[in-house]
Order: sequence, then structure tokens, then C-alpha cells
Amino acid sequence: MSNVETRHVERDSLLLFAQLRVDGGDEDYRVKVRNLSAGGMMAEGDAPVARGSIISIELRNVGWVDGSVAWKQDNRFGIAFAEEIDPRLARAPVAAGPPDLSAPRFTRPPLATGDDTHLRKI
Repeated sequence: MSNVETRHVERDSLLLFAQLRVDGGDEDYRVKVRNLSAGGMMAEGDAPVARGSIISIELRNVGWVDGSVAWKQDNRFGIAFAEEIDPRLARAPVAAGPPDLSAPRFTRPPLATGDDTHLRKI
């Protein structure tokens, strides 16, 4: 993002976890996503970042996003994304995969006959 003041930009306050890589390194650091907007986010964690650090962060349903650290205070820091994202994607539930057919079933399937005469009333 440019040096334009962005404090007026709408942010989503939320609590998600994300993986962060510093300067293209191989080690991932788990951080909490405290708020998220199209142009950046606030993270919390023990990642070894400083103002100006180049990072990549993996956001749920978005993927890896490049950016840089805009500010740091204690274990919280702001990240300015290199390109805008759709923050609503990160808020959406993770898509469910195909059902696990090896898992036990604890309920019976519904009756397919449509005939209620053999059911007893409780």
C-alpha cells in the first residue's frame, strides 16, 4: 500500500490463526489475526519481525499474501499487503471436503419407504 493514511478504512475484527514467513524463509510462525481489511491486517505473535520486514502470510480461504510490516509494538504488528484481498473470504467457513466413509455412523438413515404404518408412536 502507499503512504496514504488508512485509519478510516473499514476493518473486520476477528480472531483467526495464520501462518507467517519472514523474508522468504522456510520457517512458519503461527500468529493470531486480530483485524483484517482489504489492504492490511493486525497480527499478534512471536514472529521475528521488525518495521519494514518483508513477509508472506497464509490466510484461510485466501492463500499466501505478500506484504510488509508497517509497525510493531510488543508482540503485535501491522502488515500492509502488497495487493488488496477480499477480507470476507477469510471470514467464510472452510469448505467441507467429501464425507469420510470410514468414519462410524451414529444415526440411522431415514426410512425410504414412506410408509408410517409400521412405526410406533411414542
